[in-house]
Amino acid sequence: MGKYKNDKRVVLTLDAGGNSLRFNAMKGEEFILDTITLPSNANNLDLCLETMVTGFKNVINQLGGEKPVAISFAFPGPADYPAGIIGGFLPNFPSFREGVALGPYLKEIFGIPVFINNDGDLFAFGEALSGALPEVNGKLAAVGSGKRFNNLIGYTLGTGFGIGCVINGELNRGDNSCVETYCLPNPHINGVILEDSVAIRAVKRVYSEQSGVLDASLTPKDIYDIAEGTRPGDRKAALAAFEELGRVAGKAMATAAQLMDGIIVIGGGISASAKFFMPYLLEEMRASIKTLSGDTLQRLQMKVYNLDDEAEFAAFAKGEARELKIYGTEKTVIYDPQKRIGVTIDKIGTSTAISVGAYDFALAELDK
Repeated sequence: MGKYKNDKRVVLTLDAGGNSLRFNAMKGEEFILDTITLPSNANNLDLCLETMVTGFKNVINQLGGEKPVAISFAFPGPADYPAGIIGGFLPNFPSFREGVALGPYLKEIFGIPVFINNDGDLFAFGEALSGALPEVNGKLAAVGSGKRFNNLIGYTLGTGFGIGCVINGELNRGDNSCVETYCLPNPHINGVILEDSVAIRAVKRVYSEQSGVLDASLTPKDIYDIAEGTRPGDRKAALAAFEELGRVAGKAMATAAQLMDGIIVIGGGISASAKFFMPYLLEEMRASIKTLSGDTLQRLQMKVYNLDDEAEFAAFAKGEARELKIYGTEKTVIYDPQKRIGVTIDKIGTSTAISVGAYDFALAELDK
């Protein structure tokens, strides 16, 4: 059960895409209306803003007198999210590139707080408050483990390589709304960003390179089916495409995990291909590294477990707990010297996690 599962407050939501704007309202972490879909009119700022106002007004009219307490949604960056200002290179919303004070504008119109965030951030927040993190801690409690986790790193694998990080229940948005790893150096292609080896375009590119098949219509799902053997194609090339994704993503996640030390949850459309990329992702996170003096260390100080594997979760829950005697007394304390984290695929769906994250974030801010 999520933190706000039984909350009676209503929050207006928006799923903003380059082609359409999808409006709804949430109460108790559930949508309560049929979604209202309108064209985004993303090339025309006046018309786009007018459409947003119309959409939210239509939702309010369907609430039957219930008063929303906030508006909360994800918007494709870059942006100054705390200030609610959208601006910069926005391929799907070109009319916003010069900077638009979207949050303040909507607050002026509707008279309620407006919260805008990056979708990767809201995915992580939803998983931290109402998804993977409480699920993991609940399973640990159920088997009698005293170990609990308070931090979560969320990754989305899709058109891009999104990230969000929640530390002790607080979303880390950074000082510049710029917590990202998509632009880390690519370990396989010198001088290129890491995202070019983990996004949808990467799976398609590697399959094409390895198979010699130049078919732009092939999707990652098609390539997954080829890897499964249920669709004709070059199975070896399909497997190679997911291997590269897993290895590069694993290197990026190892860097993030070492800095932020928390559970990792992976969402996005490509996460459905986990059976093919997860072994390589885990192999990279568990890899060793050397010092100049010749010593060998693990890349991560923490032991990494696949939380979706029953046997690995049992070992994760058990750890190495033992009694430790307090010096000079007969008393003991429980000591578990094993540092550990886990990786899991999201269970509630990326879109749902983002929506729940938007709802939870609004209420958490209001509760402050």
